[in-house]
This record gives sequence, structure tokens and C-alpha cells, in this order.
Amino acid sequence: MKALILTNEFPPNVYGGAGVHVEYLCGELAKHIQVDVRCFGDQDLTEAHMKVTGHKISKDLIAAAPDKFKSPLHTIMQCVSFNAQPIDADVVHCHTWYAQFGGILAKMLYDIPLVITTHSLEPMRPWKREQLGRGYDFSSWIEKTALEMSDAIIAVSNETRDDVLTHFDVDPDKIVIIPNGIDIDEYQPAKSSDALTKYGIPEDLEYVLFVGRVTRQKGIIHLVRAIKDLDPDIGVVLCAGQPDTEEIGREMREGVEAVQKERDHVYWIPEMVPKRAAIELYSHATVFCCPSVYEPFGIINLEAMACETPVVASAVGGIKEVVVHNETGLLVLFEPDIHSSSGVLNPEQFAQDLALAVNRVFRDKELAQKMAKAGRKRVEEVYSWSTIAERVVYLYQNLIVG
Repeated sequence: MKALILTNEFPPNVYGGAGVHVEYLCGELAKHIQVDVRCFGDQDLTEAHMKVTGHKISKDLIAAAPDKFKSPLHTIMQCVSFNAQPIDADVVHCHTWYAQFGGILAKMLYDIPLVITTHSLEPMRPWKREQLGRGYDFSSWIEKTALEMSDAIIAVSNETRDDVLTHFDVDPDKIVIIPNGIDIDEYQPAKSSDALTKYGIPEDLEYVLFVGRVTRQKGIIHLVRAIKDLDPDIGVVLCAGQPDTEEIGREMREGVEAVQKERDHVYWIPEMVPKRAAIELYSHATVFCCPSVYEPFGIINLEAMACETPVVASAVGGIKEVVVHNETGLLVLFEPDIHSSSGVLNPEQFAQDLALAVNRVFRDKELAQKMAKAGRKRVEEVYSWSTIAERVVYLYQNLIVG
């Protein structure tokens, strides 16, 4: 059997949870079947059971396009490029809307089953209109077309399955729930502190950590607003790069600068740090905070739990299935508002509740230690990539035979 994997992100070009998912899933799939990965970039890798080919389209072709349309137009050209090379796979599997037009073409041109993993859904991210303008209507159309013509949909959580059924005309029997996973050998508590030294963070500092992009979806602005209500001895480390828009980038910068004037030990690392550095930062953190307003799964919570760090996270989407409230962390309730740019009906209250939850874990060292151990145990028992890959291969087999 051979699977064609179409994806925007693949190492070394990984900037979010979908890229992490694809990296580890492909590695495990290659232990069972042949894998042909076609991605955005200049990658060129051939191993025993996996070939990775980057597709890089000259941006000169879209230089005259309006800025908000450049990303969608570039995406379409990449997806056409994916299909410009012959395909001999038995199934095509797409990750995120950036690759879905490529899957549509592969299914139609080569008559092979189409599998879509729903890492996120466009109807749940209306703030993308701020970034893409009417390009958001275009990405939404691609996603709707791909999901409704797919042969199978992998939802990474139960709530994501419900969202698919709410917003798209698909047969419920086509949807299978297979969560994200974690490499428990790679992600484990680290005693080394090179990352702390590199970024100027005192080794004895107790801090709350954020890792992610500067986007409305990840809710980082809510955490920045919560800093003023944190206990004064709590440090803050924000690993946050790649703002979606100039507006949110400016909002982030102004918010961080304001709290830095009021308190010490607020560190903003404006980049996606290397994996080893992230593991060290997770391991030394007292609490990890995930304030997402929309999160189909939230793989960063698995990373923190694997490093024995308690989690404070918004009670949204797949996070509620990953983080066990009062056992591996604390879930913060809020009322979603998908029609506002903040994503939250009462952003001030949400920020205050985040601060209260973080303070509680910091103040109760015994609770924090219990959560740390319970989080690691849950990751080991439930979220192994080997088990997840076996389920994906089984899905492929059923589609090919059927």
C-alpha cells in the first residue's frame, strides 16, 4: 500500500500543531506502508519507505495580486504542482485547507480515495477574514468542497466531529475520530537549561509558559491581558511568533510592553523556538497556559503534559478531551463568540479567570506536583503515535478494499 500525504507544513517548515502531527504520523506510517509526502518548500528526502518532495512556487507569479489574496493564490498553485508529478498512490490524505485542493485534483484525476484530517475548520475561524479578506470565502469554499466529496474524514476530537456535522453536508458514517499523538520518548522532562540561558530567563524563576503563534485563535492576547492579575512573583514566558496580521502583531507588542513596565520577569520570545528549546522551557515551567478560543485538539497541551507540566487551558474543543480538569490541569470556562474578533463573549472575565487558575496552581505546590505526574501518565497511556498510525492504516485499507 502507498499513501500520498499532501500538507502545507513538513520539517523544517513547521509552525503549528498540524505540522507536528504530519511529521510524526508520517514517520510512524512509514513503518507500515510506503509514504509519498508532497509539501510546501524545498525539501528533498528519500528513505526506505518514505519520500518527501517540497514544491516551491515563485512568488513573482502573484507579485501584482492584492496582499490578502496572495496566500490563497499561492496555495492553489502549490496544489496544482502537487499533481503535476505522476501519482501512483492508493489513497490521498490531506492536512489543512492549504492542501485540500491538491487532494480534490488527485481524487478526480487518479480516481483514488480522498481522506481529510480536520485540524481546524474555516467556519469556526471567522477572524481569518481580517487576514484574508474575501480570500477567506475562497478557503472556506475549498474546505467545504473537499470535505463533502471526501471518502473519509478524520476528526481529531469528538467536538470536531460535531462541528463537521453542523457545518457540512457529510455522511456521519464517513467520520472517524483519531486524536493527535505525542512522541513520549522525545517529549519528557528535561533537566538541561540551555534554553533558559539563551533567552535570559533566570534558572530559579517560577513561570507560566505559552507556546504558539500570535493569532486570534490561540488566544494569546487574553493571556497578555491576564498578566496584571497574576501573583507578583509569577514570571511569564511567551514563545510567540508569526503574527497573522499587522494589527494583532501591534496589539501583542503594545500589550507586552505595557505589562513589562509594570512588573519584572515578563519575557517575549518572538519566534517559534527549536524543539529541544521548547522541551526545556516546558520542563522548567511551573504552569503551561493554553488560552485558545478555538482548538480542535491542542497538541501543545500534550507536549506540556509529557514534560510533567500542569496545564491551565480554555475549556474548548478537543482540549476538554485532553486535559482532565482537576487531575492533569485546570479548565477555564468561557462563553464563545465566534462572530467577534476576540472569540469570547466576555474577554475581560476570561482573562481574569485565566489568572485565577494560574495563581491557584502556583500557590498549591502539592496540587501542581500531582497534576504533573498525572499528565505524564495520561499521555503515555492514551496518545502514542504508534497506536494512532495503526488506526490510520486500518482506515486506508478499508477504503481501498471497499
